[in-house]
Amino acid sequence: MYFFYTSALYLLVPLVLVRLLWLGKKNPAYHLRWRERFGYVTGLEGNKPIIWIHAVSVGEIQASRPLVEYLNQHYPDYQILVTTVTPTGAATAAQIYGGIIQHRYFPYDLPGAVKRFLATVNPVILLILETEIWPNLYRQCRAADIPVLLLNARLSERSLRGYRLLKSLTQQTLQDTRCIAAQSTADAKRFIEAGAPADRVMVMGNLKFDISIAASVVEQGVVIRQKFMVNRPIWIAASTHQGEESLLLDALTIVRQNLPDSLLVIAPRHPERFQSVIDLCVKRGFHTVSYTQQDSYDPNAQVFVLDTLGQLLMYYAAADIAFVGGSLVPVGGHNMLEPACLGLPVLTGSYLFNFTEIASLLANVDALIQVTSAEQLASKVLELFSDGNQRYNMGLRAKQVVLENQGSINKVDRLLKQYL
Repeated sequence: MYFFYTSALYLLVPLVLVRLLWLGKKNPAYHLRWRERFGYVTGLEGNKPIIWIHAVSVGEIQASRPLVEYLNQHYPDYQILVTTVTPTGAATAAQIYGGIIQHRYFPYDLPGAVKRFLATVNPVILLILETEIWPNLYRQCRAADIPVLLLNARLSERSLRGYRLLKSLTQQTLQDTRCIAAQSTADAKRFIEAGAPADRVMVMGNLKFDISIAASVVEQGVVIRQKFMVNRPIWIAASTHQGEESLLLDALTIVRQNLPDSLLVIAPRHPERFQSVIDLCVKRGFHTVSYTQQDSYDPNAQVFVLDTLGQLLMYYAAADIAFVGGSLVPVGGHNMLEPACLGLPVLTGSYLFNFTEIASLLANVDALIQVTSAEQLASKVLELFSDGNQRYNMGLRAKQVVLENQGSINKVDRLLKQYL
């Protein structure tokens, strides 16, 4: 089975390169550091043993934050290497962690690429965030006696159906792991159904709940709020995808009929879409400014586009209401816990299959509102703006959900002490 899998990967390499070229037209960072993707990595700085953390992109980088900060504090004799697949993930890692980690791109799951990567990096352990199942990598790690741990592991029914098509290969691969620390009991059951040894699967909870937001973030939010004008009703739409901005602008049209001084902050998920979102807002007739513009805090602005990375938390802190994107289109949703931790009422669309558990916890205490149309979104935004008590209480309940579900990092620490 490995032979057919690997042969198929080699046949796909030309298509992968063409895809990188195509993606690079919108985001030039895709044209850089190709050698790393084939395992040709330069040596890491220093001579400390390496803890390798793999986090695919932005969402996994954000989820890794409690883990990286904990490792940096409690395991100072180790160097942390973070790999990502996307340049956006790389940029986010650099902005969040700065010099406390080193970054490389994740090698393609080709035997030669994996072998070269492992020979150069020589990690003492590989910690994979959420769900990344790579047969050649896992196999070679096992042969080299490098423990592979899946942390914060999740497996949706949708993904499970895909893995069932390659059940023999999936089963062999999952048997090469030392431990699968699942987010929930349902995730744990699905991993076992996919072929993971039951005695290596545990329920850890969700690391995303172990988020902590510095007081300086809230202070910066206050400063931003003052620049926007303190009394303006401000709502933010974060991590938006293609197709969502148009619906958001439809909703904004309705909202501004009742609250003409309201401001919508839009933070697109992918940097390569920043300019197209700005162009759409202007085309729709909205007075639009962006973070990178010289006069970005124009008091007459109707839409503010956050066309940079690493600033989202501060703009959450400056807002009254948060909409979390990837949910009005079938992407599966994004992290709702950041605005919840800041005490904001949270709105989303109905496509939340990647965040089912978190959405349920928030919805069960009326801290989350799901909408299916621009009209519904506008109605709920106006309802929340008209009732300060409702906004405050929703945000308070959301923050409480975060606090009540923290503690996963302590379970991770007990697990890591078996290996470090």
